[in-house]
Amino acid sequence: MIFNKTTPNSKPHPTPEQTPYAMMGGEDTVRNLANRFYDVMETAPEAAELYAIHPLPLDTIRQKFFQFLSGWLGGPPLFEQQYGHPRLRARHMPFTVNEQLRDQWMFCMDKALDDVVENKLLRDGIRQSIGQLASHMINC
Repeated sequence: MIFNKTTPNSKPHPTPEQTPYAMMGGEDTVRNLANRFYDVMETAPEAAELYAIHPLPLDTIRQKFFQFLSGWLGGPPLFEQQYGHPRLRARHMPFTVNEQLRDQWMFCMDKALDDVVENKLLRDGIRQSIGQLASHMINC
């Protein structure tokens, strides 16, 4: 964070100078995050039920998740450019999303964030925001 310049009667306040996308390191790091998420899902027994409902191979969904994260983190809106507005809740409605699946999804994301995002404050902020989004997907 960088402090804004002040006027004589104002106090400095922190403002983000960069997006989370840029702070993470841009495209390569965001792609690594998306791939690590699915690597964890494929291998962790804690995510077996979540993995079982995903179409295989995971190549296409890995790419779509990277594209979504790119825009969601403040980078290029790749998903929107190719598919339109994410409308995440509507896109997930055909699938049963319960608390257990949300927890498995967050397990994978937590591991991926820990492995990929070095800045703890940034990592925790992303974790909190994406956790709220994951909870919003619950539809039963």
